[in-house]
Amino acid sequence: MPTLADVAREAGVSDVAASCALNGAKGSTRVSALTRERVLAAAERLRYRPNANARALTYQRTNAIGFVANIAYEKPNLYFLEVFNGVVRGATEAHQTTCIFPLSGWDEAPQRIPALCDGRVDGLVVLAPYLEDDSTTWLPPHTPMVTIHAGRLLRAQVNVEADDEAGGYAITRHMLGLGYRRILCVGGPMRVKGADQRVEGFLRAHAEAGVEVASDHVIRTWFTAEGGRQAMQEWLQRHRGQPLPEAICCGSDDIAFGCIDALEGVGLSVPRDVSITGFDDTLLARALHIATVRQPLLEMGRRAVDVLMQLIEAQRRGEAYAGPSDIVLPVEIVPGQTLPGPRNRALNVPSR
Repeated sequence: MPTLADVAREAGVSDVAASCALNGAKGSTRVSALTRERVLAAAERLRYRPNANARALTYQRTNAIGFVANIAYEKPNLYFLEVFNGVVRGATEAHQTTCIFPLSGWDEAPQRIPALCDGRVDGLVVLAPYLEDDSTTWLPPHTPMVTIHAGRLLRAQVNVEADDEAGGYAITRHMLGLGYRRILCVGGPMRVKGADQRVEGFLRAHAEAGVEVASDHVIRTWFTAEGGRQAMQEWLQRHRGQPLPEAICCGSDDIAFGCIDALEGVGLSVPRDVSITGFDDTLLARALHIATVRQPLLEMGRRAVDVLMQLIEAQRRGEAYAGPSDIVLPVEIVPGQTLPGPRNRALNVPSR
């Protein structure tokens, strides 16, 4: 395999000139355009390929970023996949390689994340971290990090998220405007920032409309279809024979899918008997025409990479990052077939 020295001899230049021509910035003044042309031609003739490790040592950059996420669930996580698609697109645009570092649980983070910052990547994008321990002394200061939808307990240099409170408020206000009054909220897990904010938006919309939220009409579960299914089944069992909500406002699309399964399991149909909304606007929600709140998942991933590259460059130059530490992207309502308007007749939860 030809080396840099082979290319230099073939082009009739020094090793330094060959290195600058092959690896330096296009605007470099250290080599002339003619020299660069000769070196590139020689490299093409010899079929030379730069050694990635050598370039990393020379420029103190691996041109690789890491993507850390909890992928403990057996079923595909559509939220993860869409954000990851944005991360990959952003990395491709920035000419970066993307390395995936999956966790089987966030309890691994204090050990795993510092171990990843051993020089194999220039920075990390961490998706929706949720930590019980609020001590972040283990965060490696030498590796720039951007979080997406960080919880209250872990804050990196920059966090990118959607406007969750505004989304919960907007979809609930829309439902109230359609005439719904008995709305059950199946929110995400407690003490998760985004989940809490969506529920806060749900409650604020009711308060502004002067509509009281019925007792036991706010429940919490995990952001999964199984979480939604289990929470809905338990709620139906506790309220057998009692009035059925007109609509269910879910904290995520996956929760909505689980709720639909549970409702169908007792003979109820969506939207004939009860309406439902999600939150995320994932691929499956779009395919099934679920009424939901669209958060810009793709753009969140791309923006996280863009900011990470700014952090990496600032660190390389020994400068402070001058951008915002919180980037909140807007959301919008997506009308769907699962929110046609209140039914004309009252229904009770099946007694069986």
